[in-house]
Amino acid sequence: MTETEIPDDHPRYASLVTRHRIEAGVEQGITSKQGLIAQGRGEAFDYLLGERTLPSADAAARAAAATLLLADRPVLSVNGNVAALAPSETVELAEAVDADIEVNLFNHTDERVRRIADHLREHGADEVKGLAGDGEIPGLDHARGVVDADGIEAADVVVVPLEDGDRAAALAAMGKTEIVIDLNPGSRSPRTADVPIIDNLLRAVPNMAAHARDLADATPAELERVVDEFDADAALDDAEAAIREGSFADGDDE
Repeated sequence: MTETEIPDDHPRYASLVTRHRIEAGVEQGITSKQGLIAQGRGEAFDYLLGERTLPSADAAARAAAATLLLADRPVLSVNGNVAALAPSETVELAEAVDADIEVNLFNHTDERVRRIADHLREHGADEVKGLAGDGEIPGLDHARGVVDADGIEAADVVVVPLEDGDRAAALAAMGKTEIVIDLNPGSRSPRTADVPIIDNLLRAVPNMAAHARDLADATPAELERVVDEFDADAALDDAEAAIREGSFADGDDE
């Protein structure tokens, strides 16, 4: 069964679509095999969250949109899983907040970077950074510390979906404002973030774009108020509570 053959009314529709996209990403050479494991871990947390966007996650997405609209040099960091799961949605978000898109990979090869850049262009991106590799994130010896000097290195706000904790901490040490999308509220990445969004990438990215369009005409003062009213610790606590108090009564194991 392909993604297009999955019935819309299937109780596990979103989960099955996600799995197919990750599989296709591996076949296309844009997602690493380790990305399959990471996706499975995230899906488990989404299951515990009830596969829904919590009100606190929606508030985080709105604060993230306001943060990006206030930024001077916002950048959306894209890895293999993000490229496979939400290429069009990522491009739409970049357009909504006037952000650059940059490919940054843990399992880095020049070929994978080129494939992901081409994949994003096929989904509407005009320009994709990450190919120059003439900048760095201090403190990271691994290839994931290599970035573009006019991209992530120069950014004031960085969206880092599905990020590892070491890199999130290194970006924070550079003074970057970080927006992290992660389904595990206990992970180091969202706990490092200025704006942690505990939600599925497929829901969070379009939600951020929708909030950005809604806030497009807001004044800087209004945007700053949205940011100031967001409580990152409360959002993390709310997501943890939802996971701990969730019910398996309506679960489906397909």
